[in-house]
Amino acid sequence: MSAEIWQNVPLAPPDSIFKLTAAYKADTFPQKVNLGVGAYRDNDNKPWVLPVVKKATQILVNDPNLDHEYLPITGLPEFTGAAAKLILGSDSPALRDGRVVSVQTISGTGANHLGALFLSKFYTWNGSKQVYLSNPTWANHQAIFRNVGIEPVDYPYYDPKTIGLDFDGLMNSISDAPSGSVFLLHACAHNPTGVDPTQEQWQQIAKAIVAKNHYMFFDCAYQGFASGDLDRDNWAVRHFVERGVPMLVCQSFAKNAGLYGERVGALHLVSPTKEAADRVRSQLSVLQRSEISNPPSYGARVVALILNNPTLFAEWNQDIKTMAERIITMRKELHHLLTEELHTPGNWDHIINQIGMFSFTGINTDQSKSMTEKAHIYLTTNGRISMAGLNTHNIRYVAESLDKVVRGEL
Repeated sequence: MSAEIWQNVPLAPPDSIFKLTAAYKADTFPQKVNLGVGAYRDNDNKPWVLPVVKKATQILVNDPNLDHEYLPITGLPEFTGAAAKLILGSDSPALRDGRVVSVQTISGTGANHLGALFLSKFYTWNGSKQVYLSNPTWANHQAIFRNVGIEPVDYPYYDPKTIGLDFDGLMNSISDAPSGSVFLLHACAHNPTGVDPTQEQWQQIAKAIVAKNHYMFFDCAYQGFASGDLDRDNWAVRHFVERGVPMLVCQSFAKNAGLYGERVGALHLVSPTKEAADRVRSQLSVLQRSEISNPPSYGARVVALILNNPTLFAEWNQDIKTMAERIITMRKELHHLLTEELHTPGNWDHIINQIGMFSFTGINTDQSKSMTEKAHIYLTTNGRISMAGLNTHNIRYVAESLDKVVRGEL
């Protein structure tokens, strides 16, 4: 009988990105290219450990007072405090007034989960528990909210006709949604499209959110990594705080510090009053305790050293620029090859107009599959590519393959 207990458990499909990576690794084709994985690679297609991370690690290794005791339930204070200043601004009125609750999480995914779990239990929902997600959005968003009993509802975001932002569709969704709805927006470098609102559009979005008394759920996984400028990439979050929008912010240091496997993140909830913040903190502590008890210490200590040491912070800024500028250079080169050398049919300006790690190329599902199956270029079937997977050794091959598939020759 024990052998039959789990026979009704359905077999879940494998994660599409990890499946793509596994197929890439198994491929013996010499010119294979992986444009699926969302992780930075240097010009030789190698993972890059940031020099400033190496320095911070060495400081930790040589610290005679370092121990491996439990961190507080809400995380390392030196980390959460500095992370809040980084994302909200050291002069943030919310921080000054003690209205911010910051909790260390298992990277950005953990921040999204903890934030969703908190809302599912304590937010005053207008009708059913629903959250508005951009279409398309990061694939994990759907699962995270459904797992805590919140139903995702798509709002228009990406316009395939312009390969850009469907601003009118977004604004109409904000206006049409019931007052007090929860809207999730990516703070910068929208995943998976690479399409962001302009600052002027962010101002209009904030105005519309305030008018309908909506609650903001910001996901910020790429601060600094998108443009190379920490402040520029976080302009939207700070503007919404200034407008007094009720909100929580999910923060990750996977991309901008290269700490993918260390799972360093934070959740920041901006409350209307300090008293409300104290109540929120108490409940977030209860939720955190029941799920992970205490967050891991190593990655948080590394980031805390970098954020709180002016010299290391300056070096980190330079490392961020190194990553961002290499990706921007690849965007420019791919655009140049497609438009100036190959004269590929269509308008490819979106390649340089988009920002961050990912780009929606505009090719369709069949064309994407042809790229993978015939050219051994691994990308998702919606045409999304990771710009970090491009380098001076493979970009011409990728451009020529894109040209062929668009012309129907691949």
